[in-house]
Amino acid sequence: MEPLFTPEQLAEIHAYHLPYYVRAAVDPFAKMLLLALLLGVLVRPFFHMATSAAGGLERGLGFLRTAPVSRAFFQAMDRLWGEPGWGAAVIFALMTDLFVKLIYAPVDIWFAYTLEHRHGMSNYTPAAFAWDLFKGHLMGAFAIAALVIGMYGLARRTRHWWWVLGVPVAMLMLVSAALDPYRSRLYFEQQPLPPGTLRTRITELMTQADIPFSDVLVEKTSVASRRLQAYFAGQGPTRTIVLNDVIIQELSEEEVLAAVAHEAGHIHEPKWPGRIASSLALVALLFAIDRLLRRASARGWFGTTRFADIRTLPLLSLILFVVSLVGGPIAGTFSREREREADRFGLQLTHDTDAFRRMLVKAARVNKMDPEPPRWVVLKGMSHPPIAERLANLPTP
Repeated sequence: MEPLFTPEQLAEIHAYHLPYYVRAAVDPFAKMLLLALLLGVLVRPFFHMATSAAGGLERGLGFLRTAPVSRAFFQAMDRLWGEPGWGAAVIFALMTDLFVKLIYAPVDIWFAYTLEHRHGMSNYTPAAFAWDLFKGHLMGAFAIAALVIGMYGLARRTRHWWWVLGVPVAMLMLVSAALDPYRSRLYFEQQPLPPGTLRTRITELMTQADIPFSDVLVEKTSVASRRLQAYFAGQGPTRTIVLNDVIIQELSEEEVLAAVAHEAGHIHEPKWPGRIASSLALVALLFAIDRLLRRASARGWFGTTRFADIRTLPLLSLILFVVSLVGGPIAGTFSREREREADRFGLQLTHDTDAFRRMLVKAARVNKMDPEPPRWVVLKGMSHPPIAERLANLPTP
């Protein structure tokens, strides 16, 4: 087989990935320092500013509490929070989140926009990039507000809140994948794959694999990225096969079928044990958070005056960061094994080793995959085995 990359391409790939490797090494320490700064210095002044801002809004917009339309909203929020004061809590949470985002903004923009353009991986215009960035931050702000009102409000009103919240959220996690086909539409246009031989062959392949699906969609990601991608979204009646427009342009039909066959391997994975384990882990994490919040209130950490004081939110961020840091290598190990199994499934489904090999090679070249990343990067939590390993594991034609 011809070399995966020419020396020039390999040098370009190393230049592209080196900043990401440096960031992967430095980022855990930077986040720890930033969270330590929040907890040790900034919690008290931020809370004071949030309380002052909420008081100013109350004085200026207090009439909304009695207006016919908005009155019901404020009454509902007071009941959810257990008492007045939820506005200051939400402002504090958004303020701390904004502080972290502003600190990271130059680095995030350089990686997501400048570096990607420098190496020919992005088609974003400045306006489109800014708009998608804004949408992501807006969705994040809504999620933070919901977390504050939902978790902290419930914890203030119910002693066993972790159980009351954890069980329904865990149940929701079991079926949340059904919404996956609709999330990406916030960012990219999707259209059905036109009738033709490719759609027919994909349908026949899925019939052979005994995988029902609702549609095959083409996602127009080329407006933002030059990477090729294929994935399954949803479950049950919402299961959808998604091909981005780049993969349609770059790969032959046999190679697209090989990519779809690989993704089909993930459908037959035993997902329920993992989903149940994740749900149980969520309940256990909420219980641990409950214990931590009670200790914080008993000892007055960060100026807290009661249980479920919003000033403990950065502490929860620290706990979640540590959990993700420790769990990343474990999750990555399982993910890489699932990818190996999906490769084996795809080959058994298509019986076309040559097309599978060509698909992996083209994907590696288009997506600028490092064929042999540093071992510590792999162990830190890479979701896929290195492309050189995947090619080496293919049977000899």
